[in-house]
Amino acid sequence: MPALRRLGGITLVLLFLAGFTPLVNLWAYWLAPSRSGAGGDSPEAIVVLGAGGVTAAGVLTDASLRGTFEGITLYRRGVAPLVVFSGSRADGALDEATARVALARDCGLPDSAILASSTSRTTREEAVHIRALLAARGINRVMLVADAAGLARAMRSFERVGFTVIADPSVGSLDLGGGPEHRLNLLRQIAIESIARVYYRVAGFL
Repeated sequence: MPALRRLGGITLVLLFLAGFTPLVNLWAYWLAPSRSGAGGDSPEAIVVLGAGGVTAAGVLTDASLRGTFEGITLYRRGVAPLVVFSGSRADGALDEATARVALARDCGLPDSAILASSTSRTTREEAVHIRALLAARGINRVMLVADAAGLARAMRSFERVGFTVIADPSVGSLDLGGGPEHRLNLLRQIAIESIARVYYRVAGFL
């Protein structure tokens, strides 16, 4: 029983630190890529990776919306002339890529500036499929848009298949805000990403 009480106490302390201090924010910042570019040249395409998918009602999740709007914003800033929206189908709902493309069109992006990749369910598959999609256009240099925790792994996965990769510059900023729910959700993302990194290294994808 004393051991269980100590374990319970340690758990409560860790939950308090995770939810009510910026330690998790700092951890996420440390995991993010340390570089915003490579070689100084501009990207030829912006690639928005799958993030959260579509709800049963056919609506993009908050995470997917953030990524979609980031890709649209980067295009409007003139970062690259082409945006690739990725995202697969889940539970019979509209696939994420198609929903993102529809939103981009509603926001004024021309069809000539948009591509969709809806067949990938993992970051590795996204790298392989998007490589094949862009190779036909002679595109090798891309800017990746993904959540901060997973961006470093995504960049290495895309580099592994032959891309020259630039990180979305917005990911490099340190954000110490957010309430307990936000920070605990961020901790969950970091835990999932840590497991994914181990798997990708064992599988030889990094």
